[in-house]
Amino acid sequence: MITRDPEAFLHAFAALPYTAARPATARAAFMVAPSHFGLAGESAQDNAYMRMQDVVDPQRAARQHAALAEALRDDVPVVTFPGIPDAPDAVFPNNVFATRPGALVVGRMRHAVRRREALRTDIRGFFRDVLGYEEIDLSGPSQPVAELTGSLVIDHARGVGFCGLGERCTEAGAAAMHRAFGLQLTFCFDLAPGEYHANVLMTALAGRGVLLVPDGFRDSAAAEAVARAYEGRVVMLEAAQKERFAANAITLDPHRVWMSGTAASSLSPAQCAQLERLGFRIGAVELDEIEKAGGSLRCCVAEIF
Repeated sequence: MITRDPEAFLHAFAALPYTAARPATARAAFMVAPSHFGLAGESAQDNAYMRMQDVVDPQRAARQHAALAEALRDDVPVVTFPGIPDAPDAVFPNNVFATRPGALVVGRMRHAVRRREALRTDIRGFFRDVLGYEEIDLSGPSQPVAELTGSLVIDHARGVGFCGLGERCTEAGAAAMHRAFGLQLTFCFDLAPGEYHANVLMTALAGRGVLLVPDGFRDSAAAEAVARAYEGRVVMLEAAQKERFAANAITLDPHRVWMSGTAASSLSPAQCAQLERLGFRIGAVELDEIEKAGGSLRCCVAEIF
């Protein structure tokens, strides 16, 4: 079921309890090193989080990225692919590549500078020839724009997707991702003006709760529906914390949520205590150099289910 109606979503969500039959977190992850890191002006057209006025230090970005990969390996195996020329923001592979058990999904990016990433034969070959995954290719020119787990936040334990609609994901794109990921329910909502991805507005915490920034939803009723669905298990974030990427987080282990140092430092003691009550400790890695490109920790990590 795909719906934009908050009440229809809540009714359907109530019938999809958390279940151990579906993996709540990934079994591995992959990243793309900032080998040719920079700020892509084309991407900045609709990414207000990019700091185009700042000077980028590629070597510092590389050190921070390597430290992130090392830290995440405490939770899951991590594979790192090299960056490619003429793709300065290819460091955010989760928009282009994502998986469900047994299948690689390749998304359709809005901007040409990002579409180059979808052509990578090494990443496609790794999943096809090494892991034996089926390939679901949504990247062709006739496909609707759908920027995968940038636009779509997934509660894997329930098979539920939360899809932010805007310039980087159309309704047709949401429907294509719903099918590709084999979801049981997708709740679509319009992003507020100036927002580009749902994954800066919310994080699904291994099926046991959510980080949520209501400020980024065009319609407050949609944000309220998400909060009602996870009633008692919602860590509400302020607009200022969104700007510090506090909702751009990921759970690779059922008991740890990873976010950038910038994001973690923005959390209040009460919010940290909420996460602790939900059974999560916080892992943090400094990524402020990479954050100049308009994404943070979650954007750097593509999950392997």
